[in-house]
Amino acid sequence: MTGSLTTFRHVRRVHMVGIGGAGMCGIAEVLSSMGFEVSGSDLARSDVTDRLKSLGIRVFHEHTGDQAEGADVVVFSSAVRPENAEVRYAREHHIPTIPRSEMLGELMRLKRGIAVSGTHGKTTTTSIIGSIFAHANLSPTVIVGGKVRALGTGASTGGGEFLVAEADEFDRSFLRLSPTLAVITTIEAEHLDTYLDLENIKDAFVEFANKVPFYGLVVACADDPHTMEILPRIKRPSLTYGRSESAAFRVIDEKYSGLSSLFTLKTPEGESIDFTLQIPGRHNVLNAAASAVIALETGISPHLIQEALQSFSGVHRRFERKGEVKGALFFDDYAHHPTEVRVTLEAARRCWPNRQLVAVFQPHLYSRTRDFAAEFASSLSLADKVVLLDIYPARERPIEGVTSKLILESLPLSKDKAIHLEGNENLDTRILREVAGGDIVIAMGAGSITNHIDKLIREHGV
Repeated sequence: MTGSLTTFRHVRRVHMVGIGGAGMCGIAEVLSSMGFEVSGSDLARSDVTDRLKSLGIRVFHEHTGDQAEGADVVVFSSAVRPENAEVRYAREHHIPTIPRSEMLGELMRLKRGIAVSGTHGKTTTTSIIGSIFAHANLSPTVIVGGKVRALGTGASTGGGEFLVAEADEFDRSFLRLSPTLAVITTIEAEHLDTYLDLENIKDAFVEFANKVPFYGLVVACADDPHTMEILPRIKRPSLTYGRSESAAFRVIDEKYSGLSSLFTLKTPEGESIDFTLQIPGRHNVLNAAASAVIALETGISPHLIQEALQSFSGVHRRFERKGEVKGALFFDDYAHHPTEVRVTLEAARRCWPNRQLVAVFQPHLYSRTRDFAAEFASSLSLADKVVLLDIYPARERPIEGVTSKLILESLPLSKDKAIHLEGNENLDTRILREVAGGDIVIAMGAGSITNHIDKLIREHGV
């Protein structure tokens, strides 16, 4: 244990329940690299848990109370229920139990925190910022909810002063963070199982932004109407970015070539900086612009930012090419909100305007499907053909009358172009039957769909 860890001076062992989750594994890696003894549990065996084991982290694949014995603190993910045996054991034995966001908040206290918030674009923007800071030899600590392709992981520990992390609004987690710099990419109705309505969500973002210190900075997207609505309520220094003429940092002269995106960022001083990004989509141009603003405002030179963006290879499950099967190209994306589905399909259409676009979508959560069925149908209708899988329940129990058919019934496509594949048996081969040579297939969802696509490519791909 290093002497600098005064915040955790009494902590030696951290036990993490749900350690294989996207929000947990990165924190586990960082804690381990900082000298803590880390253990954890996760029912699912995966490449993530295998990696954690390779780092010397002990991972159990069951939930029993004695696994938490000897821990100084037990950290649990949002997917863990209160009756979990390890959490219950910890509470009965007076071991502190905290949510993952509180642990992230404690780590952020040790550094200059950069927190990326917003309904969409958090993972990609966080990853780009981390890549820029690393390229500038600032040795940042980075914690994202996805896997950065260049790193092969969702976390890296650096000796520099900055910690770059996602600030997740789900269950108001981001309110436990106090960053020096904050980004707000977008604000939309989402997580309505946590929030009353959109106004309640906007209030939470205001509270988050005002946690930035008086000498800090909030960077907000000028193109997002809900973000602009709350800006007058943010009592901290702020800058805006976007395509809007009102933006302090303006995105202009966009060009798209294949999977590459080119744009110019015009600064408040009138300087024009050209960027090339090796990932597609108008939404990713905005993610890159937000990242560039953060980098410029922390003193990183434009040419280093240009080099970092040019070499950024993207994030796992963000428009990720998986392979080719019988002449069809398969991509995998984490899109699980109507807006994310729409911008992903728009990007695909822009790249391949003359190819049949097939969307394979696994809805995530019964409540989200119930609340946004019509919006999902509208977004999916950008594809030429839609293949719907059953709802992935995640943390939820079934809601009567809520199935993927709610989306199917609203799709303005013919029956042979809108298909619902019920059940999970042999999904890889059943999906493949719906695909023709030359198709562009975009698989989307936050659940198990990625495993089915991986199996399809592994067994049938080239």
